This record gives sequence, C-alpha cells and structure tokens, in this order.
Amino acid sequence: MFYKFLIETGNLLNEMSFYLLFGFFIAGLLKILIPAERIYYHLSPSNFVSILKATLLGVPLPLCSCSVIPVATHIKKEGASDGATVSFLISTPTTGVDSILATYSLLGWVFAIIRPVCAVFSGLFAGTIVNKTGSKKAISNNGKNNYTCNICEKEEIHTHSSYEKIMGIFRYGFFELVEDTGKWILTGIIIGGIISTFAPENIISKYLGNSLYSYPLMLLIGIPLYVCATGSIPIAASLIAKGMSPGAGLIFLFTGPATNSATLMFVLGKLGRKNFLIYLFSIILWAIIFGLIIDYFWIFQSGEMVHIHQNKLLPLWAKTISSCILIFLIFRTLHIKRKGKGMKEYSVPDMKCAHCEKTIIETFAKEGINVVISLRKKKLYVPDTVDEKKVADTVKKAGYTLSK
Repeated sequence: MFYKFLIETGNLLNEMSFYLLFGFFIAGLLKILIPAERIYYHLSPSNFVSILKATLLGVPLPLCSCSVIPVATHIKKEGASDGATVSFLISTPTTGVDSILATYSLLGWVFAIIRPVCAVFSGLFAGTIVNKTGSKKAISNNGKNNYTCNICEKEEIHTHSSYEKIMGIFRYGFFELVEDTGKWILTGIIIGGIISTFAPENIISKYLGNSLYSYPLMLLIGIPLYVCATGSIPIAASLIAKGMSPGAGLIFLFTGPATNSATLMFVLGKLGRKNFLIYLFSIILWAIIFGLIIDYFWIFQSGEMVHIHQNKLLPLWAKTISSCILIFLIFRTLHIKRKGKGMKEYSVPDMKCAHCEKTIIETFAKEGINVVISLRKKKLYVPDTVDEKKVADTVKKAGYTLSK
C-alpha cells in the first residue's frame, strides 16, 4: 500500500509541476508589469466599471485568501469602493494563473474555464449588491503619491535595468510565491495521494456522488478551511476520481481558497455585517450554481472529461525534471528563522503566509526596525528597545493585529 501511495503521489506531482512552474513565471511577469498605483487608481469609483476592473484584476493574481487581506486593506485605504474591495476579495484568492494551469493539468479544460468564470460572476454579483445597498462616497487619498516600485518596494520614482526586472520576475515567481504557497501545494498533493490510495471508492461514490449530501458537506469544509487555490486541486481531483460529484469538487475548489476564518473576520470587521453577509452569500450561491452546471456537463459528456493522470502533452522526462525543480524550490523555503538576542516576542494570529511575513517585515523596515518572524509559531520578534505601542501601531499599519 505504501508503494501505491508513492506512485499515486508521484503521479499527482508529475501532472502539476510543469504547469505550476509556468504559472509561477507568469505570476512574476504580472507582478513586474502591473504598477500597483494604477491598480488603486481604477478601483475608487462606486460603479460597475470599478467592480469589473477589481474582479478581472483579481482573477490572474496569485494571492491566497490570507495574503489578499493586506492588499485589500491597502486598496480600501487608498480609496477603493466597498463593492470593488469585496469583488477583489472574492475573485483574487479563488484563482490565479498558476492554479488555472494546474487545474487544467489534473481536471481538464472544463474545470479550468469554469473555475475563473465562477470567480468573475461571484465577484461581480457581490460587488454590485454592495455598491447598490451602500454609500456612494469613496475614500479620497488626498492626492498622496501611491507609487511603490514593483521590484524593490521603494516609494521614490526610479527605473531598473532589464537584468533587474528579469531577476525580479524570478525572485517573485520562484522564491516569494513558492514560499507563500509551496507547503500548501505539497500538503495538497500528499492528501491527494492518501485519498487515491486508501479512500474506499464505494463509500465516496455512494455518499459524495450525490449532490444532496456532497454540496452541503463541501461548503461546511471549504468555507472555514485555509487552503490555497493550487493546493486544493489534488485533493478535489483525487476525490472526484474516487466517485465524488464533480460539482462538489468545484464547490470545494471555490469556497476553500475564497474564504477562511481570518478572511471572514476581516470582512466582518472592516466592511460591516451587511457586506459580510453579501460576501458570504455570493460565494455560496455561485459555487452551487456552477457546481450544478459542471455536474450537468459531466453527465452530458458521460464522464469523458476526466483525465486525471492522463495528460499526454508532455514527455515523462519533462514532467520528472519539473517535479524535481518544484520540490527543490519548495524545500529550500522550509528554513527556520531564529530569534536574536535582545528581542521581545509578540503574537500575530492572522499572519499565515510568506506574503504576510514580507508585508510586516517591510512595514517595520520603513520605520527603521529590523524584525524576525516565525510563521509556524505566528510570532514576531522585535528589538526590546522598541516601544510596545510602536510595535502595535506598525503591525496595524501593515494590516494585521497584535495579540497579547
């Protein structure tokens, strides 16, 4: 059985790796090519155009439901309407160029298309209702310069050489982004291998093959769970291969990355109860609608769309090399950062990924303070000469909360 587990896990890894690496490269390219200040500029009006822009902007961005929080905090602070902010919060974590390609690699073109389309419909629906039922007034940034370099994060306007831009693409795509999502991708592949090896096919097909049971179950699991858009794919693929309803798989693929407890609390606290209910209702509604649509297509095609472990576009040697590169990139990020002498410990419970770590470190750096972070322990270590109020204010400025 252990040998079968290794084979199944290896198959999942081989099918995803090339597409993941290509997706990471495209993500790095988007990071360098799209100026951050232009993003904020287009999202401030309380109209459908700003909602559409926020939704379409969020679809390709490779941010998880945790790392999207500080970005959403910033665009809201800089003048984005509530509708645009909610649309961005829904469409961004549910997809990304890396997850779209990885979805195609394991679940085929129908899933790869319907997944981002579901994100677009849900984002547009929620954003429109939020703007229709809320205030039309947008927050002004009082003419403040929003420029932040996409390569070095400096706020002064300057230029970079072609070499520095290329290095910025690879640094973000293959280092920062892999550090952000790598452990979740690896966890998802391992869980997928366990399901493929040990899960009883007759039980899964009997209970999860029925949408009456599987849809509510996937909603209950997916909404509070923290799972990235890419890491959820091998789990859903393995369950579908064992007989789970494809529509239920789509619900998990959409709600899992779209929400987690931290995101839900952020929306409730920053945007209010009304917008929170609209946000949650839209995610559930469109997940179910597109779940029913994909189940219909699945029955119509007699299950022929399933091609898990059957991607023949790439030779085995290319898949194997891609898998080795991906594993190397993931394991090089699993390093331990140690607390230095003369540093005080703080807890930051809503810090969950490498993007969170980077945001907090850079915010403190702008204040001239060097800090150390342990993501695993959710701990922040600050020189004990820094006043506690200063620490709390800086953490809040980064978009996070300090816990005693």
